[in-house]
Amino acid sequence: MREDIEKRALEIGHYIVEKSATVRQTASVFRVSKSTVHKDVTERLPAIDHTLADEVRTVLNVNKAERHIRGGLATKEKYLHAHEDCTD
Repeated sequence: MREDIEKRALEIGHYIVEKSATVRQTASVFRVSKSTVHKDVTERLPAIDHTLADEVRTVLNVNKAERHIRGGLATKEKYLHAHEDCTD
């Protein structure tokens, strides 16, 4: 594997663990696609640093479990702001 790809996979892994970031947030910060982040942490990272890969997997599992809650909160905020705009 190319050295720059290994370095990126490690940086992405550390970022996700430190910030408890989602794949989407991480992709935005590193300016890569969600697919690239996912491939880096699920395929490349275990071959480089298995311990870090396990930590990343734990964070991603928590994010996945909470995603329906975040979506509901985002929708709630959207409609609250839409209602405020109508009353102005």
